[in-house]
Amino acid sequence: MTATPHATPLPNTAVTQQRTLVTALPGPRSRELMDRKASAVAGGVGTTMSVFAARAEGGIVVDVDGNHLIDLGSGIAVTTVGASAPRVVAAVQAQVEAFTHTCFMVTPYEVYVAVAETLNRLTPGEHDKRTVLFNSGAEAIENAVKIARAHTRRDAVVVFDHAYHGRTNLTMAMTAKNMPYKHGFGPFAPEVYRAPLSYPYRDHTTLDGPEAAVRAIDHIEKQVGATNLAAVVIEPIQGEGGFIVPAPGFLPALAEWCRANGVVFVADEVQTGFARTGDLFACDHEGVVPDLIVTAKGIAGGLPLSAVTGRAEIMDAPHVGGLGGTYGGNPLACAAALAAIETIEAEGLLERARNIERLMKDRLHLLQADDDRIGDVRGRGAMIAIELVQAGTSEPDPELARALARAAHQQGVIVLTCGTYGNVLRFLPPLTISEALLVDGLDVLAKALKGDVMTVHQHTASSGSG
Repeated sequence: MTATPHATPLPNTAVTQQRTLVTALPGPRSRELMDRKASAVAGGVGTTMSVFAARAEGGIVVDVDGNHLIDLGSGIAVTTVGASAPRVVAAVQAQVEAFTHTCFMVTPYEVYVAVAETLNRLTPGEHDKRTVLFNSGAEAIENAVKIARAHTRRDAVVVFDHAYHGRTNLTMAMTAKNMPYKHGFGPFAPEVYRAPLSYPYRDHTTLDGPEAAVRAIDHIEKQVGATNLAAVVIEPIQGEGGFIVPAPGFLPALAEWCRANGVVFVADEVQTGFARTGDLFACDHEGVVPDLIVTAKGIAGGLPLSAVTGRAEIMDAPHVGGLGGTYGGNPLACAAALAAIETIEAEGLLERARNIERLMKDRLHLLQADDDRIGDVRGRGAMIAIELVQAGTSEPDPELARALARAAHQQGVIVLTCGTYGNVLRFLPPLTISEALLVDGLDVLAKALKGDVMTVHQHTASSGSG
């Protein structure tokens, strides 16, 4: 029995960075593959779009039917340096020719150490640091909690409203949203407590960042108690929760309280890390120095890798053999990570992220001025979102978010929804995307907001480009 995929090889040429639809979406080949998926893949695995990727480069994903789609999702903030980034491809090719695996815990290798050294150098703070590598964001979050508990000899963990930290048992407990992440999968790990977040659009008060921190700290002290608390874990900008940016001063106040009370302050930068927000890490924006920082997604240009980096005295608290995993710090992923970081530095992608923010926010604010269903425009760098509400209110409108996403998908623009209420449309373009593709994608969104979806489809199908 063979397991060779039935697919037509694509020519080894550069992918044209232009939206082009040659079929309706999904095309016939994608529909065929969706039928195969239904009979072969567990039903619990959903897909945002019913199109199958054949190739991706820069800001374009090419499907199996030859359609060129604008990528405003980056595989959920993973291909930050662009799909098939040349340095990443070359590094992985060289490493795969050397060896693919030995397990770092059996016979270690230099590239793992090089990634650890790089993260120790780049992450916030000038203190002595150590790093350990894993495979996924959820795995790294679990290990950050293990490390904090080993260091403090306390059990409790505090997370926040709207948080998302993963799909494992502990990280499901830490995640706020029930469906689809938690429903039916309990019981969950104990000693996880939730505190109120600073959510400027929905606080409905005049709370500034420090005041919102006082509210959260009061909640923590009364319901948990600092002497029981091992760690406070927070996303500097929430991801799945709706790209919520806490008010200025909220994060620094929390970090200061943690330091004063011997609590480990853990920044979950799985989605925000590696230039996504216009800083190398989102904590850098306010000069917050976490005790532990968790990274994944954009760390390795598309290969599975995650890390926990932090203060040496905390990181070294677990006993020898207490941290690790068979695939953690796989040599291919490590090589890719070094190449991705080199790309960020060599191509000036921090400034590029800030330019993307200016372009996108300028356009989205213009749309908001003409459409009161856009309740909020927020985010930093290339991590931008609009919160959609019922006209003239702040009532969440998840159906509008779904409809806009569907309309964009039909026109060959990959966008994602998120938020506790399902009413947030989020944009995570690769930092290497061209301005022309961004403008084209936003044009599609603008026409969808006006209900002019059919006109867009007819134009695209007849012209063969965006």
